[in-house]
Amino acid sequence: MKSNFKISGFSDEIDSDFQVQLSEIKALEIEYIEIRGVNGKSIVEHTIEEVKDIKKALDKACIKVSAIASPIGKINIEDDFEPHYELFKHTIEICKILNTKYIRLFSFFMESTEAEMHRDEVMRRLKIFKDYVEGTDIILLHENEKEIYGESPERCLDIVNTIGSPNFKLIFDPANFVQCKVESYPYAFELLKDEVIYYHIKDALSDSGQVVVPGNGNAEIKSILTRLKERQYEGFLSLEPHLGYFEGFNDLEGENHIPEFKEKSDASKFKQAAQSLKKILLEVENG
Repeated sequence: MKSNFKISGFSDEIDSDFQVQLSEIKALEIEYIEIRGVNGKSIVEHTIEEVKDIKKALDKACIKVSAIASPIGKINIEDDFEPHYELFKHTIEICKILNTKYIRLFSFFMESTEAEMHRDEVMRRLKIFKDYVEGTDIILLHENEKEIYGESPERCLDIVNTIGSPNFKLIFDPANFVQCKVESYPYAFELLKDEVIYYHIKDALSDSGQVVVPGNGNAEIKSILTRLKERQYEGFLSLEPHLGYFEGFNDLEGENHIPEFKEKSDASKFKQAAQSLKKILLEVENG
């Protein structure tokens, strides 16, 4: 039984220049990108006219978009929601132009000890997002992330069960679980597998949380891919190497979480991650 995984990736970790991103992705024979940073700013910060030009560049390069890697939900739970909701609606229009049905989002920053206190507000906000896309083919994908409500597999399950919509599913990032001191496989995987429809390929060491080349850490990438093959998963595996510093990292993680990268992320580091993933997939295919 041959698997039908589709490889994508965060091409802004190759270079901030979008044309460089596209040329390097093509050189790796990858047909999709999970679009996040374009020419030095988040995709959601671009105007509609700029996004139309981005789509033309994608079409010319014969590259498709697997998902919008938006920062929606990456604000503090006590921050003003209305401006963020307007950004969300703008992101929906971007999604339509770029011809993808997936938007990655989060469940708001907070102190872990205050998660239960903020649960109702988290669900209220996520339901507003869900209601906006209900009845369309757009699917909102919640990613587990450090220091948000959905940092644990139990709370990710709580979110998707509470929202209860085919327009709201999960992304599984095994390295993020490792960094939260959670067993990514089998525990988190088996708990969430029926609600996960998109996977990030990122690995990390359990003792330090350092992100490493896929397969070299404790995220159990090979075990996860083996189980996905058994389950006949046909969705995306999106490379998010995080092997060096890249433009926009500050905005993603906040100043308190910037690792002291010795080197800048570039095409060679992305290629290293892609080659490692392909090697693991070959091993999985060969049993």
